[in-house]
Amino acid sequence: MAAPSSYLGWKIDYANPPGEPAYLEPGSVHWRVYKNPIALAVGGVAAVLLEFADARIRSGVWDHSTYKVDPIGRSKRTGIAAMVGVYGPQAAARRVIQGVTNMHARVIGETPKGEAYKALDVELLDWVSATAGYGFLNAYDRFVAPLSEAEKTRFYEEAHPIARLYGVKYSPGSQADFMAMMDKLAPRFEPHPIVGEFLDIIQSGKAAPAAPKFLHKVLARASVSLLPPIVREKLALGREYDLTTFDALSLKAAGKLAEKIPIKSSPPSQASVRLGLPYDFLYRSQAEQRRLLAEREAGEPKVASA
Repeated sequence: MAAPSSYLGWKIDYANPPGEPAYLEPGSVHWRVYKNPIALAVGGVAAVLLEFADARIRSGVWDHSTYKVDPIGRSKRTGIAAMVGVYGPQAAARRVIQGVTNMHARVIGETPKGEAYKALDVELLDWVSATAGYGFLNAYDRFVAPLSEAEKTRFYEEAHPIARLYGVKYSPGSQADFMAMMDKLAPRFEPHPIVGEFLDIIQSGKAAPAAPKFLHKVLARASVSLLPPIVREKLALGREYDLTTFDALSLKAAGKLAEKIPIKSSPPSQASVRLGLPYDFLYRSQAEQRRLLAEREAGEPKVASA
């Protein structure tokens, strides 16, 4: 049995209590996407870039978080917060998300141009939540396995209950909804040296020291490649961030490999066991997953050892 993860002082046990549901079902697109570390890494960086395009979020993160001095710790905490919403028992997810909200309540300040901001501003909450979904979804689709338009729309729709826990008022229901949301905010977007500092941290490998060194710069370029053209233009991210064919092939190889290797101690595997499914449930074929889910519904789960 894996040791529980820790976040904001709470222990998160993804394997217990047995049977306690997550906010999303094992057959959801979220469960499929969030198990892949390449999708999370690339999508997470893309989401931060989308957020940093707005001066209010950029200042809030850079001035009030530990990212620039502790990128590893900050990345881990962000990853755990994302995982618990998808795979964690509902009670644990509520505790962690409330902790995040309490922390964000203290994030208040002014941008360098004197514009006031607060992290719990609904417009900012909505955008941050939307960028995470956009990043993870498109990173998986581009660098792991293609998703149909119906699956992409389902992914956005699945996110609504978790988004509401964070205080989000508007959660896009499709890729088109996300783009419309972005277009409304686009006049605010601007370049800033902090964006370059952030990408330098990503390329240095400090935020993901376990990843192979050659992937660090690839990760940055891949994340930039996911940005809608208007955002990349507004952030002034030039050709030095162009993704090469070798970059894309390397990342896709890593993404596909990660799709085949279940880790028993990981949140996706532990959550599967908690819900009466084999630890490698998410790494089996779609047909096999449907069969296992049907057996579970019929009260005949065949659970592999955790």
